[in-house]
Amino acid sequence: MKPKVFAMFVGPSVFLMLLFIAAPLISVLVNSFQVTQPIVEVVEVETCTPGFLTQTCVTEVKTVPILDDFGKIQTTTKWVGLQSYANVLELDRVGEAISSGAWGNILQIDFWKALRFTLTFTLITLPFVLGLGLAIAVVVNNATKAVKGPVIFVSLLPFIITPVIGALSIRWLFYGDGIVTVWLEALFMTDISVAANGWAVEFLMMFYRVWHVAPFAFVIFYAGLQTVNQDTLESAIIDGASRWDRLRYVIVPHLMPLIIFITLIHLMDAYRAFEEVVGFSSQSQRITLQWLTYDLLQPDDAGNRAISRASASAMLTMIGIVLILILPLRRTWRDHKGG
Repeated sequence: MKPKVFAMFVGPSVFLMLLFIAAPLISVLVNSFQVTQPIVEVVEVETCTPGFLTQTCVTEVKTVPILDDFGKIQTTTKWVGLQSYANVLELDRVGEAISSGAWGNILQIDFWKALRFTLTFTLITLPFVLGLGLAIAVVVNNATKAVKGPVIFVSLLPFIITPVIGALSIRWLFYGDGIVTVWLEALFMTDISVAANGWAVEFLMMFYRVWHVAPFAFVIFYAGLQTVNQDTLESAIIDGASRWDRLRYVIVPHLMPLIIFITLIHLMDAYRAFEEVVGFSSQSQRITLQWLTYDLLQPDDAGNRAISRASASAMLTMIGIVLILILPLRRTWRDHKGG
């Protein structure tokens, strides 16, 4: 292909990636090293009560922002280096918890609490997504033609539903007077409050993630099963291999590239979990790193946003994604070189 033709095909994609991915990423990186604050001044404000003879005036000293000619608040930007990262990590509190032996206090810090749940949420749901997706794919692949269509349709429904709507649907089954909660209360003859137990909320969030993402794994595995060498399977059957042996020694090795692919997608997506926190209203019990970044961007009572700390949190989240992707990427690279 000629360079000019290649540039015409690749150029628009590269331009859009630089505009919508690289530029915002560089902006977030720069913002994480600097703090933008409003310029304020101290003024005396006199406040008088209504009346003429009984009027009372009080003079107060207030701090007010300085406005420019267009009525906007003037700001100043100061380079703070790694201070925003230190504010997010709160290493001083971490050091105090370690020195005093109170390791549990570390999980009271927002970032470390979010990191703990994000890693647990990501790594625990991964094997269930892979296992359930592969199980559904094997069952559908061995089913009769009359059954395949309806089973595929039902299996894909959780993946089609909008994430927040799916989370709310499961929440309504368990929270308050949900159908499942009512059944459990009748079964165990006791009152159950799912929303009041952090571990129960965490379990429901993980259950929803597996329920929502397993159909994606099913579609990928089902497509991969269509390419399995039938001669190899027939030879294994003739040699007396059981279903488990054929799955373990023939099908799984053949699907290994797809397993790595689904693992990469799941790790990147689950580490950026956000819909679960919104759907299950778990802010007071379980938060993710993505939610922490969103929360830092919310304006305080004075209308200011912690943009620098939010940028630092976003960069730490991206670093975490890169770290957890190292092992599957190394496996992919090793298989590529071996091929």
